Amino acid sequence: MTESALPVIGANGVAIPEGTRGDAGFRTYEVFQRERVGQSTPKIKPAQLVSREFADNPYPLLAVLRENYPCYRDWLNNCFWITRYDDVTSILTDGANYETRSKAWRLGIEGFGRDLRTALPVLTAQANAWDASCRRLAESAIADFARRGEADLATEFAARLNMQLWLAMLDPPAESAPQVAALLWRLHRGVSWDPHARWLGAAAADELVAELAPLLEARRQAPGGDLISAVAGLELEGGPAQPQDLVATLLEMDFDTLHGALANLWLALLTNAEEFDKVRGDSRCVKLAVLEAFRHSTPMIAAQRFARHEVERFGRLIPKGGLLVCSVAAANRDPRVFANPDRFIAGRKDICHREARGQYRADGLATGITPGLGPPTKHPAVPEDRPRSLYALTRDAVITASGALLEAVDDMVLADEAKPPSAICRRLGEMHACWHLPVRFRPR
Repeated sequence: MTESALPVIGANGVAIPEGTRGDAGFRTYEVFQRERVGQSTPKIKPAQLVSREFADNPYPLLAVLRENYPCYRDWLNNCFWITRYDDVTSILTDGANYETRSKAWRLGIEGFGRDLRTALPVLTAQANAWDASCRRLAESAIADFARRGEADLATEFAARLNMQLWLAMLDPPAESAPQVAALLWRLHRGVSWDPHARWLGAAAADELVAELAPLLEARRQAPGGDLISAVAGLELEGGPAQPQDLVATLLEMDFDTLHGALANLWLALLTNAEEFDKVRGDSRCVKLAVLEAFRHSTPMIAAQRFARHEVERFGRLIPKGGLLVCSVAAANRDPRVFANPDRFIAGRKDICHREARGQYRADGLATGITPGLGPPTKHPAVPEDRPRSLYALTRDAVITASGALLEAVDDMVLADEAKPPSAICRRLGEMHACWHLPVRFRPR
């Protein structure tokens, strides 16, 4: 095959057909859709969507998009922004026209291994480990800082609990646990637009293979109840699970929602005294506050979907492979769906909103869109033959940890009310969470 005959692959991974590139010009719909800067979108400039201000607080700009440009053609970043609740949920649940590409594809290691996270033994191992360990690990973290009467809840509580639950799920030897934790962090941060971060993530994948390969083989011979044993025991068509399959499975699992939701929940409570008063001593209200945190302060503020083929939506022709950035942060604050959407209200009445596109969740009340936890499940809230969904499992872990903290301390306030903390993205496109939440309290 000559060089001229080789297909040209675009930045979105789709081959560009002959006759649609170079001197052949643009396709007709691309001409009609092209928008001139300053003419058709005067209320927003594309560069704002990749600014530091947007990473720190995306909500004002997303509100402009939602109310004025619900399908915004972002020529600078080669994507479409979708911001209204009904539009976002319809695209997230439409598997015929849109797809979600794997984290391995985004990391640049597609084909690295088989993703086994939906296998029933793997789901069961995660659920059993989290249920058995969450309360104990939360109390252990609280005990370490309760005596001081002060703590940083973002690092010493939310981030620590999330990582310790992952280690409880994998059950590595104590001497290798710190190395496994560091590699998991690098692996998931590698799913990024940043080339250096992607390189570090791909390297972490190789290092995790070397670190976990002996464990996988050992647990194949002497299985336990952990996730590595569950993967080792799977009977697969292509042969027994390999270390690459284990790492690929860990990569595709949700790593951010528990961490971010727990930190953002406590940020919302500590900056809303009236809502904080509701949850003290009321276990039912703790659950409602967690559901509201998923809506109001979702850690994953957008989900990427790609058009499987050319699709006509929103008065546009979206090309095959076209990227749609479904802004769940904008959708979760859509005033068409939620009253006073920018307010954090524990126990709000419209949190149980149902709509035809499937956002009602059988695994726990309908709530804000949480893309890291997957689409709404078809299984009942407490299925007999399988564990609870990842959504329910994460929700319950946040409730359990928050309940343990409420039981252990009194009179909790921000350590420096003159400088209120906030949620930000450390790097554009990453988790939007509170990374620093210093508090003072009185131990019980």
